[in-house]
Amino acid sequence: MPETSEQKAEKYLDLGHSEAENHARAQQKQYEEHVERTTVVTRVLSEFFKTNIIGFTYHYLRSRFGPRHPYQAYPRFGDSGVYRLQSSIPSREAITLALMSDWGSDTDESDAVAHLVARYAPDYTIHLGDIYFVGTPKEVEENFTAPHASWYYGASGSLALAGNHEMYSNGDAYFQNLLPAMYVYQGEERKTQQAGFFCLENDHWRIIGLDTGYTSVGRPFMEVISPPDCHLRKEQIEWLRDVVRIGDPNDKRGIVLMSHHPNISSFRDDYFKPGEQICELLGEADRPLVWFWGHDHRLVVYHLEQNRKGPKAFGRCIGHSGMPVEIKLPRTKQEQDRILYYDRRIRKRIGRHSLGYNGFVMLHLKDNKLVAEYRDLDDNRVMEEEWLVDIQNGQLSWNVTHVLPELAI
Repeated sequence: MPETSEQKAEKYLDLGHSEAENHARAQQKQYEEHVERTTVVTRVLSEFFKTNIIGFTYHYLRSRFGPRHPYQAYPRFGDSGVYRLQSSIPSREAITLALMSDWGSDTDESDAVAHLVARYAPDYTIHLGDIYFVGTPKEVEENFTAPHASWYYGASGSLALAGNHEMYSNGDAYFQNLLPAMYVYQGEERKTQQAGFFCLENDHWRIIGLDTGYTSVGRPFMEVISPPDCHLRKEQIEWLRDVVRIGDPNDKRGIVLMSHHPNISSFRDDYFKPGEQICELLGEADRPLVWFWGHDHRLVVYHLEQNRKGPKAFGRCIGHSGMPVEIKLPRTKQEQDRILYYDRRIRKRIGRHSLGYNGFVMLHLKDNKLVAEYRDLDDNRVMEEEWLVDIQNGQLSWNVTHVLPELAI
């Protein structure tokens, strides 16, 4: 019997963040699919051990102790990873980008979100990371590359960042299976995504995708002594400095950062190191940025805030595109006070779990204005905000043009 929507979602409820648990869940899913294809006679205990235990042990040990996929950066000559934004529809006034994070779960909700994105036909689609459970080739195929996969590929481009779940399989499927399917058009030329970071730009804005996933997973024993901090690797720092020239004092275009891991979080660990590295490159801490991330399975709008020595950022958590959406409040008042808006509406209940609304973000860029439109999977406009950049000094003015009253906490 095919799984119901609730049965699919239940697999992700109370999902922890350890590699062992996610590898076990991946093998359990594989076993259940195997059982569906076999007769009752062959559904014996030995099949479980053959399909699950051996598979779990092999893949888990290979992930924990095997070699990580070599880090990919842009070549010295040729493709620089910096691309000019272009519209796929000449009559369209603004360039549009759809952002989804933690979408790669192959649930009914993730399919519904992707189909809704397709109705808006954005120029670009960007995934901010996490393909569940451990980013295997099969999981990449189910979500992105198979004929039946629901991911919408923008006519001007489709790009993907890596989360921690992609690295639970050492990044092999992310680099070998997913990136070759991602692309950006420059004029009529199609360029395949070659690295886990990129820059899309025009005369007023620079949209920079950061790779925080590769350094988000440590090695046994070493991760206790030195926990992963999601720092930007040397190759990415050099690219930001020498190719993107993010620290050019004469370039005052607005900067939009995207990453999988949060610069600020009221619910789990935040990762301040990438922000500090960005601030060192910028050379100025008072210039505000817009920063979208995932990782937390919620829609959260944070106050303009500076985390340690990082930049001042309008932080937006959009990790609600595919996974069951969490709606609990932070534990302390201090953590709650960091939040401006938080979508805690209940969409449905599964057992003791109250789940929120999945959704995505549509960005509209027109001249010096950036509009972020937040939509849920029922196509409700949850919130809309806009920034105007002054390209004489790089400062941003911000305004909320629409928000549901239920988002206030």
